[in-house]
Amino acid sequence: MAPKRKAAVEAADKLKNSKKAKKTSIKPDFNEAPTQRLDVYVFGSGENGELGLGSVKRNGKMPTNVSRPRLNDLLDAATVGVVQIAVGGMHCIVITEDNRLLTWGVNDDGALGRDTTWTAPVKDAAGGDESESDDDDDDDSGLNPVESTPTAIPADCFEGDPVWVQVAATDSASFALTSTGEVYGWGCFHGSDGPVGFSLQCQRDGILKQKTPLKIPELKNITSLAAGGNHMLALDQTGNVWTWGDGSQYQLGRLVSEKYRDNSLRPAIQTSLHRNSTTFISAGAYHSITIDTEGRVWAWGLNNYGQTGVIRNAGEDGAAIEKPAIVRSLRGQVIVDIEGGTHHSIACNEDGEVMSWGRCDDGQPGVGLENLADSDVIEDKILLYPRVIDGINAVRVAAGIDNSFAIDSDGKVHAWGFSDNYRTGLGTEQTVELATVIENTAVKGKKLSFAACGGQFSVLAGPSDAVPKRRRGRKAKKTNE
Repeated sequence: MAPKRKAAVEAADKLKNSKKAKKTSIKPDFNEAPTQRLDVYVFGSGENGELGLGSVKRNGKMPTNVSRPRLNDLLDAATVGVVQIAVGGMHCIVITEDNRLLTWGVNDDGALGRDTTWTAPVKDAAGGDESESDDDDDDDSGLNPVESTPTAIPADCFEGDPVWVQVAATDSASFALTSTGEVYGWGCFHGSDGPVGFSLQCQRDGILKQKTPLKIPELKNITSLAAGGNHMLALDQTGNVWTWGDGSQYQLGRLVSEKYRDNSLRPAIQTSLHRNSTTFISAGAYHSITIDTEGRVWAWGLNNYGQTGVIRNAGEDGAAIEKPAIVRSLRGQVIVDIEGGTHHSIACNEDGEVMSWGRCDDGQPGVGLENLADSDVIEDKILLYPRVIDGINAVRVAAGIDNSFAIDSDGKVHAWGFSDNYRTGLGTEQTVELATVIENTAVKGKKLSFAACGGQFSVLAGPSDAVPKRRRGRKAKKTNE
C-alpha cells in the first residue's frame, strides 16, 4: 500500500486531468476504489465487540482480551475480501471487494449504521442460560452478536449504486466516500459536555444520533477524508479543506460562537489555509494537520501538550492554535505520513525517519524519556520538538490515545507507548517506552501495510495471498454508452 500522502497527490493529479474530459450528464468516477484484499489482525480488550471476533469462542479462543495480533477469520480474505479499513473509538468499518460496507463494535450512538437490536438470553436463578447447556454457556462471551460480528449495512440505505473508495471513523461516527466524490455519514459527535449531534439538519429535525447513513449535501467532489476524535476533515478536488464536528478545542480551525454552536456540524471550507493548496489531510483527537503543495505542514487545535508541533503556547493552560499555523520544526522535510493521537503526534519523512512530539510522560516518544534533551522537554511531560526514533525505516505511521505504530519498508510493525488493554499488541499491559517490533505466530513472515489505534484496541492488516472462494464482483461503472 502506497503512503497516504502519495496516494492523495496522485488522486489530485487525476482530478486535474479529469477537468479536461468532456462534460457528461453522469458524474465522473475520479476516485479509484481499492482492490487489494487484506488479512486483518486484531488485538486489545474486545469487551465491547470492537475486535469483530463475534460473541462466542472460536478456534478455542474467546473474543476478548487478545494480547497479541490474532487473524480475524470472520473477515477471511478469500470469502469476505476486505480492501480498506477505518478504526474509530470503539467500532470499525471496512470496504469489501464486492463493494459492501461492514461494521462492528459499539452502536450506542448509531456508529454502525444498522440495527443491532438484540435480546440477551434469560439466565436462570443460578446464573446459567435456561436454553443452553453449561458447556455452551462457557463458550459465550455475553457480547451482543449483532454488534460484535462484522455485518453489512443494507445496500438500500444508500442512494443509487455508489462505489466505495474510502471509509473513516471518529469516536462515535462513521463516514464513507464514493468514487464520484460524495460522502455519507452516520452516528454522533461528542463535545466536552456530551453529545453535540451529527449534522445541522439533524439538529433542526430533533435527531441527536443519526442511526442510518445520510448523504452530506455540502460535500461534493471530495477526494479524501480524515477523522479526529469528534471532528472531520475532507479534501476536495481543488485542494480545499472542509471541516465539521465538535469545534470546542479549535480543531475546526474556525471560531464558532457558543450561541451558534450547532453551525459547527455543517461542513465549511477552511479559509485560513491558502485556497487550492492542500494535498494531504490528517487529524488527532483534538487537532488537525494538513500538508500543502509546497510540502509545508500546517496544524491547529488543542495544544496543551504541544501536539500540534506549534511551539508558541505549548503547555499553557487551555493552550490552542485557533487557526492553521505552519509547523516550523518540520520545514525542509518531505513528510509522507503524519497523524495525531490524543496529546501527541507522529510522522515519517521520505527518508523513512520516524518522529514524534507532544506528550511524553507515558512512552509516547518511543525512545525513553531519559534519552530526550532537557532543553526540548517541559516539566518531563511535553516534548516540544520532533524526536527521531532510530532504527526504523518507516513508510507509514499511526497514533492512538497514548500509543503509536510505525510500519517499516519490510512490512514489520513497530509499537510503543501506553499498553493498557494490550493495545500495543506486545503481550503486555505495561507501558512500552522503546519502539519494539510486533512478532507472533499470526504475523510472522507477513508484510503488513496498515495499522490503526482504537480506544482500547488496535488493528493491523496486510496484503493477502488467499484465493477468492467466491466473487460477487464490484458493480460495473456507469457510462453513457
